[in-house]
Amino acid sequence: MRGAFRPSHYCDEHRSRGKNLVRSPKLMMVLFVLLLPPALSAQSNENSLSASTESTSGGDVSQSYHPGAGDLELRLDPRPTVTGNDLTPAEPFPSDPLTDSRVVCADPAKRACSSPEEPNSAPALQQEVRGTESTSSGGGVKASDLLGKAKNRPDRNLDIYYRNRREFSLDVGWHPVNIPFIYDFAVGDNYNMTPLKYTLVPIIASLRWHVTNVGWPWIFRGNMDFTFSGSVTAIPRGPETHYYSFDFGIRRNFVYRNWKVVPFFEQRGGIGIINAKEPLGVLFTQGQNLTFTYDLGVGARYNIDSKYSFSAGMNYMHISNGYLSEPQFTNYGINVYGPMFGIDVRLGKPHHASQ
Repeated sequence: MRGAFRPSHYCDEHRSRGKNLVRSPKLMMVLFVLLLPPALSAQSNENSLSASTESTSGGDVSQSYHPGAGDLELRLDPRPTVTGNDLTPAEPFPSDPLTDSRVVCADPAKRACSSPEEPNSAPALQQEVRGTESTSSGGGVKASDLLGKAKNRPDRNLDIYYRNRREFSLDVGWHPVNIPFIYDFAVGDNYNMTPLKYTLVPIIASLRWHVTNVGWPWIFRGNMDFTFSGSVTAIPRGPETHYYSFDFGIRRNFVYRNWKVVPFFEQRGGIGIINAKEPLGVLFTQGQNLTFTYDLGVGARYNIDSKYSFSAGMNYMHISNGYLSEPQFTNYGINVYGPMFGIDVRLGKPHHASQ
């Protein structure tokens, strides 16, 4: 057993040797020399890495930020001093690393900048920037003005169709087509026609009075006018020869924006005198001299200007005595239609809707 385990004084001897080894100054110097170079190289690598990171971030800031013309203009003193006839800036702006002219000049896209060699380039840049802004703003105003004018273009028809406008009109028609009375369903007749045919040539002189301004929406936009007319109707075909009447009418003008052609619909009614031939024994002619008339027309009016216009359309004309001659003489009546043409002339001074 003693051979297998060393005595305790043997361990104490080796412990004392290790202490002496650690306390040896020469051995400590050797260890210091061996460990110092790796530590220094690691420290230098850390410093170089941090320096490169800072330089990279600084470079990104200087390259990513390029002050524009608007930023540079804010740094300039906008108050010039007057010296004779020349305008010069009051004082140069202080140097700033972000708005310095050398930073602006580093960008090749910038066309103007100031530098120590060109002391007067800052006012030139200011004038150029202001000129560009004025040009762009001026162009925008012009475009908006044109758009506004296109939207708000005045309606010339408002100078033609307006309340209390008075006109003189002369209409002439040619009505050779004979048809039954269009309102036979209302009087109980069967739309029968006699073998006697008529042709009427009405000549109507009228005073037109526009009683409303242009109104109503969509396709109903327009105004109304009243018509006071005196007519002379020649009868080139038929037993009678002439017919005189006084008529009152109403017309609806469908006035659309800046249209020179204006559609219309009108009706007239009146009382008149005809040289009746039935009392003289002529069959199917008119039963008495006193008669009534009714006109129904559609057409279009073309306005040359605010004073003169022409019209054309189709007109239906009815003449009868309203059964006043019965039972002695039968009321046959006359029902014809055909084209109608007219001219309108404004009376009085012109009207301007803008006023």
